[in-house]
Amino acid sequence: MNRIQKFNTVAIFAFVFLLSSCSEVPFTGRKQLNLVPDSIMNSMSFQSYSEFISQNKPSTNAEQTQMVKRVGQRISQAVEKYSAQEKMSLEGYSWEFNLIEDPSVNAWAMSGGKVVVYTGLLPVVQDEAGLAVVMGHEIAHAIAKHGSERMSQGLIVQMGGMALSKALETKPAQTRDLFMKSYGIGTEVGVTLPFSRTHETEADRLGLIFMAMAGYNPNVAVEFWQRMAAAKKGATTIELLSTHPADETRIRNIKTFIPQAMRYYDQGR
Repeated sequence: MNRIQKFNTVAIFAFVFLLSSCSEVPFTGRKQLNLVPDSIMNSMSFQSYSEFISQNKPSTNAEQTQMVKRVGQRISQAVEKYSAQEKMSLEGYSWEFNLIEDPSVNAWAMSGGKVVVYTGLLPVVQDEAGLAVVMGHEIAHAIAKHGSERMSQGLIVQMGGMALSKALETKPAQTRDLFMKSYGIGTEVGVTLPFSRTHETEADRLGLIFMAMAGYNPNVAVEFWQRMAAAKKGATTIELLSTHPADETRIRNIKTFIPQAMRYYDQGR
């Protein structure tokens, strides 16, 4: 077998492997590359989340902390209800919501239901409904397994398609860094590549449904993202916008998603 034949054979096997590793995004049906078992992503998430919480100061504002937990619990209950309706599994999820004392305008959610909100975000969200927009959006990223998808892409591009178990064994620090970047965590503004437009659209659409099912009016999302777009001008700590671009196209898309979300909101009233 000559080199060309060997190359073609390897390419065919790689193509078949990638096809076999494709799964569907929960709730949307989009095909996505996912090389990482949920159990491993959840395990890494729980460990990384525990380390983050131990290394960062929790907010001492009891009222704001309770608001974050209250919104998180209501949205997580909505997610579980929606998952049951769609016959999707949330096995391995262990919900946790924390407010961290940090001036950055940021929030994120990891696989397995681990969520963090930064105190710097609260002046922009303004109220509980505004906070529900962000938490619904971030939780939607986790539910749609966008972190797993980005992790899989990183294993192919940065580690030559190495299996995660092998990467953890031979390159633990690089693999952990890749995991954190997959969720937009622990990096400087502008270093982490933005979520793709597809990821953002999915998170916006699902986030609106989740917040609506939780009893929050999805119409407030338009004003929130308008405030975020305005806050972006001249700001240096809007980390949420380094991975979640806010622009006219996004806001226009959100307006088209609201009627669908309102049906869930109206059902719960």
